[in-house]
Amino acid sequence: MILELPIIKQLKDELQKVERELRVDVPKELQKAAAHGDLRENAEYEAAKHRQSFLQARCAHLTTRINTLSSLKLENIPRDAVGFGSRIHLEDQGTGEEVVFELVTPEEVDPRNGKISVSSPIGRALLNKAVGDEVKIELPSGNKEYAVNEVYTLHDLFFRKPDK
Repeated sequence: MILELPIIKQLKDELQKVERELRVDVPKELQKAAAHGDLRENAEYEAAKHRQSFLQARCAHLTTRINTLSSLKLENIPRDAVGFGSRIHLEDQGTGEEVVFELVTPEEVDPRNGKISVSSPIGRALLNKAVGDEVKIELPSGNKEYAVNEVYTLHDLFFRKPDK
């Protein structure tokens, strides 16, 4: 089963806006700026060309991310250990406080709400951990030790078990 993640829809929406600006708005800006005459000293024309280059690069990036995320297969994500999309309840071994993280795509990162990238130091340290495991994470502020208390995988969350 291939996943249809909400982030894919967001990226497709952004791609549509960027493509529209690239195909409709920027050509109008270039045409308007070119009408002012000499292009060598035309700041409006230069700005429109820079915007065009930026939008082309953004389109390429968005297309790559959409293709990558669209190719994720549910069967390749662990069912009994931390993987992409997991929500992990940890106990800080130093303070006893509970910390909850969710492993998300870079576009969805929101550290204040516990959404961290799979490729972040914490995300990498948590991958493939299961309930009962202990994990040591090296952070710039120092080392942290956690115990994994609960893991809800993408399988649990994607199919929305009511008690999760």
